[in-house]
Amino acid sequence: MRGAADGLGGRLDLADRVTLDDASRELFDHITSTAVAWGQDCGFAAATAEGRLIGPFNPSLLNPGLSAAFLKLQAAEEQYTSLDERTRQVVILTVGSVWRAPYELYAHSAVARHAGLPEPVIAELAAGGEPEALTDGQRTAHRLARALSTDHHVDDALYDEATQRFGAAGVLDITVLTGIYHTVCGILNAFAIPAPNHH
Repeated sequence: MRGAADGLGGRLDLADRVTLDDASRELFDHITSTAVAWGQDCGFAAATAEGRLIGPFNPSLLNPGLSAAFLKLQAAEEQYTSLDERTRQVVILTVGSVWRAPYELYAHSAVARHAGLPEPVIAELAAGGEPEALTDGQRTAHRLARALSTDHHVDDALYDEATQRFGAAGVLDITVLTGIYHTVCGILNAFAIPAPNHH
């Protein structure tokens, strides 16, 4: 099974839709119509050619009730955030680089490319750097996400810089987005899930 799926499930076999219970099948279909389609638009794979879910989407089927609620949180973040899409992707790649989560860096490099971030910026963020070419706002968001992800602490100078650029509400938005991707990267790393081009 694992061999047949090319090891893309990491420590898990890739779920077969036919064998799932009703709640997991409903989630499987929801992810297929949303995340898999989003991946196709942005240039990353969220499923195999046979339609089995990969990345964090396969383990999400282990607890469909919890995972459906987490997907609602992700959708709400995207809907209500004050951040522009490029800044969001800077934050997400910053978190992924700290976790060294191959699938997250693979998928969100594609999403960042789709959002218009330049290739050298994407590569440097994925490698854990702070690209010169970031805008001032992107740099502040990157530093805030990095501080939360590495030191778990934000000093007064960084907080003041972030509130000047984004307001207190923007600091909340960056923090929630950072936390969401700590969860995503945690799932990926717990199950040792590779990127399709890294296994």
